[in-house]
Amino acid sequence: MTSGTGNLRALDVGCGSGNLTRHLIDLGIATLSADISEKFLNLIERNFSRTGLSETIKINGRDLANINDCTFDLAATYSVLHHVQDYLHLVREMCRVLKRGGVLYLDHEANETFFNPSAEYIEFLKSATPKSVLLRRFLAMLFSAEFYFNFVMKRIKPRYAGEGDIHVWPDDHIEWDKIEQLLLAENFEIILKKDYLLYKGSYLKDVYETYKHKCSDMRILLARKR
Repeated sequence: MTSGTGNLRALDVGCGSGNLTRHLIDLGIATLSADISEKFLNLIERNFSRTGLSETIKINGRDLANINDCTFDLAATYSVLHHVQDYLHLVREMCRVLKRGGVLYLDHEANETFFNPSAEYIEFLKSATPKSVLLRRFLAMLFSAEFYFNFVMKRIKPRYAGEGDIHVWPDDHIEWDKIEQLLLAENFEIILKKDYLLYKGSYLKDVYETYKHKCSDMRILLARKR
């Protein structure tokens, strides 16, 4: 996909504040941004409606029932699947709304190393964040009312998450083999599967550069509908 792609249509599932939507619109792709949050959708409208390439739709967090079959050339989601209880069903729904030849884009979801860390990954985590940053985080945490609220809530409900949504847990996480089986069953061809090491602004850049080819914690997967 290149700039000025004209008639291409994309669906951004779980668009949030529009990080992915922004890139798609910059490429000249008409984009439907979908989210459960009306506040995020209003933000998308304020930021992108003037482009003439942006539309929004509210979804229920479970499926894409209000979107027609075979509508989009690209269905994309970035760091969303681990917020969805039945993420396999959501992936199946993304497959449904794609045209023949359309591309499914899944990115920024934890891979197996995240849950079963290698020696290199553990070493990276210990080295990447400066102690001064860790100290500032610790002090900020101690003086945060939210920290104590979350502390109490986690004692009541161990899987409580401050954001109020569902997150990846060690015994309940994204099973990439099941996603690939689903895609094959839906007649998709996997065209890219790549693991990478997530970069955070708090990391020491030279440490990240040293380890980014040694270990990973995230995955990107692209598949085309036959």
